[in-house]
Amino acid sequence: MDRRTFLMAAGAGGAALTLGAAPSATAADTALLRTWFRATYRSIEAMTTGFGLTADKIDVSGSGTPVPSVQTSPTNIGCGLWATAAAGGLGVITRGEMERRLTRTVAAVERLERAHGFWFNWYDAHDGAVLTTWPATGDPVRPFLSSVDNAWLVTGLRIAADAAPALRPRVAELLADADWSYYYTPYDPADPVAGPGQLRGGFWPDKPGKGEPTGHHYGALNTEPRMASYLGIADGSLPADHYWHLLRTLLPGSGQEQEPAGSYVAMDGIRVWQGHYTYRGRDYVPTWGGSMFEALMVPLFVPEPEWSPRSWGLTHSRYVRGQIEHGLDEKEYGYWGFSPANIPEGGYREYGVDALGMQEDGYHSLGVVTPHASFLALPYARREALTNLRALAADFGAYDETYGFRDSVNVTTGRVSDFVLALDQGMIAAALAQQLRPGLLQRPFRTGGFAARVRPLLEKERFSL
Repeated sequence: MDRRTFLMAAGAGGAALTLGAAPSATAADTALLRTWFRATYRSIEAMTTGFGLTADKIDVSGSGTPVPSVQTSPTNIGCGLWATAAAGGLGVITRGEMERRLTRTVAAVERLERAHGFWFNWYDAHDGAVLTTWPATGDPVRPFLSSVDNAWLVTGLRIAADAAPALRPRVAELLADADWSYYYTPYDPADPVAGPGQLRGGFWPDKPGKGEPTGHHYGALNTEPRMASYLGIADGSLPADHYWHLLRTLLPGSGQEQEPAGSYVAMDGIRVWQGHYTYRGRDYVPTWGGSMFEALMVPLFVPEPEWSPRSWGLTHSRYVRGQIEHGLDEKEYGYWGFSPANIPEGGYREYGVDALGMQEDGYHSLGVVTPHASFLALPYARREALTNLRALAADFGAYDETYGFRDSVNVTTGRVSDFVLALDQGMIAAALAQQLRPGLLQRPFRTGGFAARVRPLLEKERFSL
């Protein structure tokens, strides 16, 4: 079958959809999205332990009740929080049940050991203990404070406080010590390499002072760590000019995926290289590796396309188109959507479209499609995303009526992952909530410091597209 013109699954009527057709919401589409949300949320419920934390993953290939993994992370916990808020907001669970579940999770988070106001990267999901050995192997784990993972937990906590007002004082107390300047290296114009005005990847706090920092900063703008940047700018713990010190591309002459075009411009008195790449005739701002969630996880919550339609909105749309054309035209897989996910045969790795990322040897698609990438694409290519998802379900059995979509499919071999992952199900739940009730999970990121400090930056943004 020529997937450049997909065929809908038989249950959807067999109607042909041409790539690039205008989005169209129908009652059948809405009903299907709600069905998918219910199944996705059942997987979140199955991953959430009696202690109240959402575990990293479950194996759904067996006939019995799946058992949550031992490990969880701040990101997984955040996913559980916003998925539950979405379930309550969509009426999948009652408001009372939503509040009970959110309260249980917040109480568990209150009990977790922290350092410097932030949470460690790995806990036991069943009792909240900091993990010092990896459950599956016994290998040592050095406790780490990740900027990006803490950002997703803080995102979930803010959403929980918005959804359940009784939790606001408790969440405010939890966040009082989460000062993003802990990760920040101030800008030094005399030595911008040592002082880039960017966030560290994180710290190992078992050393004196702040701890031992990672050897890298998060320099690329169009990657998921910008959520930490937005949170810090919004609460005033990071200066607004931090945004302008993040890189649209690396500078010309640097080792990167392609030589960028663009120009220097002055933004709030900062000299900014407004660079871009071109892929299949379209200019866009690259991510680091070329994956979908680097670009499109953040706008699930921060309305970048609305506040910056000719910059963020344009590059997001073109990025999705690049992913679609890579899968259908360039590689001729017949399917598309490439983002870090479970390896269908076991394990985890980054997948993406190398040409869409800055890294010279970036993430590669390798024939592995992950459903969460299509859900992230819904605002930009709704019909293509729905058709791709229906095809993955119909052609590979990638959809589980009980727990939603499996995490990944190798479309060249037909191998479907045995797992669902909290991170990817969390993105799916948020994407579906945005389609079914626009703005439901965005409310905490449209007011306060986001409106006063972040929105003006995005409105000023002028990508060279």
